[in-house]
Amino acid sequence: LGVAEAQVFDAGLLPDPQFSFSLDRPVSGMGLVDALAAGLGMDTSSFLARPLRQRGAGAGRDQVRLEIAWQEWQAAGQARLLAARILGLEQGADLARAAATAADDALDRTLRAVARGDLSANDLEARRISAADAGDRARVAERDLQAARLDLNAALGLSPETRIRLASPPSLPRAVPEATPLVLSAYSRRLDLAALRRGYEGQDADLRLALLQQYPRLNLSLNAARDTGAVRTNGIAVGFDLPLWNRNRGAIGIQTATRAQLRAEYEARLFATRSEITSLVAAYRLGLDQRDALAAQVGPLRQTVEAFERAGARGDIARITAETARQALTDKAIALVALDQALAEQWVALELASGGLLGEHP
Repeated sequence: LGVAEAQVFDAGLLPDPQFSFSLDRPVSGMGLVDALAAGLGMDTSSFLARPLRQRGAGAGRDQVRLEIAWQEWQAAGQARLLAARILGLEQGADLARAAATAADDALDRTLRAVARGDLSANDLEARRISAADAGDRARVAERDLQAARLDLNAALGLSPETRIRLASPPSLPRAVPEATPLVLSAYSRRLDLAALRRGYEGQDADLRLALLQQYPRLNLSLNAARDTGAVRTNGIAVGFDLPLWNRNRGAIGIQTATRAQLRAEYEARLFATRSEITSLVAAYRLGLDQRDALAAQVGPLRQTVEAFERAGARGDIARITAETARQALTDKAIALVALDQALAEQWVALELASGGLLGEHP
């Protein structure tokens, strides 16, 4: 931004005038005096180019400001996304640890039952596999949680040892915005698109400046002289380029192509914005449907598990049946937590893509 501000300042400066002086001393002849000549001139074409230079530099400064603000928005959104991920991974890790502890307890009971001869070796092998799977899932959940915490600390510029306490996540929004109005709103709200528009305006000013410079540049100067015969003269001089071969055609071609390139980049960014928002809206709507379907399964399954556990405690059914049902319930709960985490991240990503908060947000 400091460089852009300096460029704006430079674009507003007028060129310094040009001063010339010459002294000719006669080496022969009688009654002659030294010949003197002085001139003061300026390139007057710079006055015509100054407004276009200021316009281009001002647009460049605005573009830099908007790009900085967009980077700040992205950084803040990335921190929010990592926070949502951590909260989901914490819940998933707690459930995974609880499932691993329950699987280890079941394995211990099975070992004792096999030693007494109440169960077969096949039952023991199944419990070993279940305990190993539960332990692996708990370790993976711990690694993912630790990685997300380190990523958040790095994003916030904190040391890896810092432990951040996060607020409890609010409920997920149930109202999914329509993609088309959100895309149209993003076109006007996204700061990166506004930066590209300002960049295009600045490039348009550079093109107009190149077109202006194809015409002759006028240099005007005031002169005063005294020749060796002591004759004094005053006058003016005018100089300009003859646009025969160059005519600034190379610069005009470069600026025209650059403007076309910026236009293509802007249109590509518009397309990417529309595609990203449309995909995120569809994914969020699908995630809500999947979560509702999974939540509908958890309630009845929890009642079934409670009934099995009471029956197992009375000895009406084998305990392994109740433990298997409890493990199935835990798997469903972990999947539900994963869906909640994915939805929270998708909502933050949708706000990032739309360029502003959507009201109700996690």
